[in-house]
Amino acid sequence: MDYQEVIKNARENIGPYCKACPVCNGAACGSTMPGPGAKGTGKLAMRNYEKWQEIRINMDTIYGQKAISTQTELFGKTFSYPVFAGPVGAVKLHYGEKYTDQEYNEILLRGCAEKGIAAFTGDGTDYNVMIEATDAIGKLGGMGIPTVKPWDMDTIREKMELVKKSGAFAVAMDIDAAGLPFLQNLNPPAGSKSVEELREIVKMAEIPFILKGIMTPRGAEKAMEAGVQGIVVSNHGGRVLDQCPAPAEVLPSIAKVAKGQIKVFVDGGIRTGTDVFKALALGADAVLIARPFVTAVYGGQEEGVAAYVDKIGAELKDTMMMCGASSVDEITDEMIWKEQTV
Repeated sequence: MDYQEVIKNARENIGPYCKACPVCNGAACGSTMPGPGAKGTGKLAMRNYEKWQEIRINMDTIYGQKAISTQTELFGKTFSYPVFAGPVGAVKLHYGEKYTDQEYNEILLRGCAEKGIAAFTGDGTDYNVMIEATDAIGKLGGMGIPTVKPWDMDTIREKMELVKKSGAFAVAMDIDAAGLPFLQNLNPPAGSKSVEELREIVKMAEIPFILKGIMTPRGAEKAMEAGVQGIVVSNHGGRVLDQCPAPAEVLPSIAKVAKGQIKVFVDGGIRTGTDVFKALALGADAVLIARPFVTAVYGGQEEGVAAYVDKIGAELKDTMMMCGASSVDEITDEMIWKEQTV
């Protein structure tokens, strides 16, 4: 199965909001919520995608031939590619009746693990979502990253116990989910967290803790003050605040602050292996991709996931070869074209 076949199959299984577009750029779904669209005008998801396309890379094939390695090491584990499937929750609400969250997570986790990468799993108001996600991760020997939403501290503590039981090698919190309507006005309160609260959550975790939703250098500094081991530069796919910059626009300044001290991930509009290359050149250690993995699951289950990972991997390897990088560690910002000004 190739990725074009995956897309064709997905159109028959997904919907009615997602259109399983050949290029997932946010244009067709617009501000469709529920569904995969962005908040407000719906244009931020499109901007996320477009800003990666505006970046140009420097071709350089004058170098000694070497085998190209796309492997990367994070938190003591080696992965085939610096690519992770991003967390997606409430799939029945957003993507149709085909799968429950449990079914989606189990397919995604297995498909990613079989290709040598890992998936982040989602969370939701239904407590069973986290129970089922952590159970699925446990069945794979901890090869997955549960994502806990910024609930009240007692609820976070309960969910962290499920994470520990799963044996997950890392855990995440999408702090940017504070802007989601279903988290607002909850009792007890859920949403934004102080540095002190985050420091307490990091201690609860007892495994590498990744904070998703960092969009400024100061945000990265506060995350490091809290003791996190990784951050995700992310505006939650444009779903929580309209008219933000795209992650591609803010990644370099954030990576400058955080790189070498904690792991830097980025998501939002990354769709190809060439986009992955650009993200690494701008300072990321790895990327998250969410919506296209939904299409992959709905279009071919584990086989669909494999087709998408193979596509991205081949594109990344080809870009590295054409730019003179034989390993991901050799990808630098010198491989990004910068327009000369007089």
